[in-house]
Order: sequence, then C-alpha cells, then structure tokens
Amino acid sequence: MEKENATSLYNSDFIQEIKQIVTQARQKAYAAINSAMVEAYWQMGKRVVEQEQLGKERADYGTQLLKSLSKELTAEFGKGFSVNSLYYYRQFYLAFPEKLPTLWGILTWSHYKRLLSVPNADARAWYLKEAAEQMWSYRTLDRNIGSQYYERLLLSQHKDAVKSEMVALTKPFEQDRMEFIKNPTVAEFIGLTPNSDFSENELEGAIIGNLQKFLLELGKGFSFVARQKLIRTEKNDYFIDLVFYNYILKSFVLIDLKTTTITHQDVGQMDMYVRMYDERVRGEGDNPTIGIVLCSETDEDIARYSVLHDNDRLFASKYMLYMPTEEELRKEIERQKEFYRLQHEQCIESKK
Repeated sequence: MEKENATSLYNSDFIQEIKQIVTQARQKAYAAINSAMVEAYWQMGKRVVEQEQLGKERADYGTQLLKSLSKELTAEFGKGFSVNSLYYYRQFYLAFPEKLPTLWGILTWSHYKRLLSVPNADARAWYLKEAAEQMWSYRTLDRNIGSQYYERLLLSQHKDAVKSEMVALTKPFEQDRMEFIKNPTVAEFIGLTPNSDFSENELEGAIIGNLQKFLLELGKGFSFVARQKLIRTEKNDYFIDLVFYNYILKSFVLIDLKTTTITHQDVGQMDMYVRMYDERVRGEGDNPTIGIVLCSETDEDIARYSVLHDNDRLFASKYMLYMPTEEELRKEIERQKEFYRLQHEQCIESKK
C-alpha cells in the first residue's frame, strides 16, 4: 500500500512538472508574440505620424494616407489593417512617443487601446504603470478605468480600503491568463483566420450549417455572405453566426443562434449588430438591415426578428413576403435537432 501511495505521489509530481513546463512555454510564446505585435503597431504609428508631417500642408493628407495604406496592407497581409486600426496605431505612438520594450511583453494591444481612451495624461501613465506591475488583465484595467479608480484613490483618505475593494471585485477577471490566444487580433497579426469556434458545440454547428442551406433553398432572394462574421468595436469582438444579403429586398440579413433562453441582452445585442451594419456596411440604395435571434434551448424553439427601425407595419407588409416566418424557423431548428440526435445515436450504435 505504501509503495502504491509513493508511486501515486511520484506520478502526481511528475504530471505537475510537465504541466508547469507547458505553462511556462506558453507564457514565453505569449510574451514573444505580444511584444512583437505591440512593437510593430508602435513603429507603424511612428512612421504614419512622420509621413503625415511631410504632407501637413494638405488638410486631408492624413486621411488619404491611412486609406491608401489600409488598402495596400489588407491586400498583402489580410485582416487587421483597417483605416480604424491604423488610426489607433497612430494614436498609440502619439500617446506613448517613447519606446516601452519592457512593457510590450506584459500588456496586450487591448490594454493599450483601452489606455488610449483616458484623456488625462497623468492618469493614463498611472494606469499603464499599475497594469504592468500588478499584471492586470484587460478586463481588470477596463473596469478600473470605467470606475475612475485612479481619481477615487487620489481623493480617498483610506486608500487601502479602495485597493482592497478593487482587488475583490476584479478577482474573477484574473482567472484565465491565456485568454489572449483566443483574441482575433492576435490571430490576424500572425496571419491566421480568427478562431471563433472554440465556444461552439457540435449541435450549434450542425444547426447553423443547415439553416444556411435552408435559407438558400427558400428561393426568396437569399445570397450567402459570411459565417461567424467578425464585428469589432473599440472594446470587444463579436461574431454573427450567419450573414446573408437578400437581393430582392436589397437588405442584409443577420442571424444569431443562442443555446440558452433568449434574454433582453440578446435582443439588444442583435439591435447593436443591425445598427453597426447599417452604419458601416450598408451601401447606398440598400434597405435597412434585418436581424433574427434564434433560440434552440427549449423543446419549443423560439425565433425573434429584431425591430426594424421601430416600424413593425413596414416589416410585416413588405419584408415578410420574402422572409421565413417564425414558425418556419422553429420547425427547421427542430428538424435539424432531430436529425442530429438520430445521427448521434447511429454513431454510438456503430461503435458498440
């Protein structure tokens, strides 16, 4: 028995040692990729500023420069070099004109983008120092800036209490130190397609794939645009499950599948997607974007259309002539769930 316990302890120590090796290797890889990415963005921002100064006599020179540069870089290297991204690289250099190589392997690009939103230079420098020294995650930094942690510390006569409260409130944000590898920005920088499938289960994938076929086979003007379409804001990256363009309605159609009961937040998020598509993607002559939120969590699946510019009558009278009804969508999800269940059972049977 003692021998078995010793062997078990030895195996446990051995496994922990191997895990530590992998963890340390990942941390080194993270530091290397992150440092190279942040330094590259800083250098790009520096060169953009220098180039702008050469053409400063032209008011629109900077805007045209970013547009031309974005077009060339996107053609050569793919995503990650939009005009908006280049603008942030420029602002990055202007906010931090001195090189910070010791910090580039610690803080992510998301950290720096959030710091750019702090207008007070003293506060920005303080957040930078604290985030690096305390190894704050992005979410911790984001919360601290949003809750004016710096200003509250300055005004407080009990600074330790303020610090203790912050640590307690941000503790859940410090759990996953390797979350960076799921960041689409990192994937884009090293030339990979952003991986948005890490959180999807097989059932979701099956339903989404078959919904894509279902809508294309309706014969009502649907044309496929994208699956897992990336929508980027200043603070977050979002993925829309399916995007179509209906050439009869001249409108984009966005579809999001939820595996839990639909909430007001889900509907609000789809409304945000619709507004963003209207502002950034919809072309001249296109009609307003349509959003659909689907739920596959319950036996009686739910389908919800987003409010179309608060005009339900227009939607019902014009758009529903070419859109699937909520009942059709419910039945299609149920059908695909049943197909998936039967295939899964057959697979298990074949392995017996």
